[in-house]
Amino acid sequence: MNLIRNYRNWRRYRETVTELGRLSNRELSDIGFKRAEIKEAARKAI
Repeated sequence: MNLIRNYRNWRRYRETVTELGRLSNRELSDIGFKRAEIKEAARKAI
């Protein structure tokens, strides 16, 4: 069970990083993020 949960969390993290990484700096600024904060925001998503 723990392995499955860890895998799902990792997938959610990667998906979040990928989606936010596709945004332009302007779009990120509009939602209150800087490019350097993407990984931190993705960690909070899990």
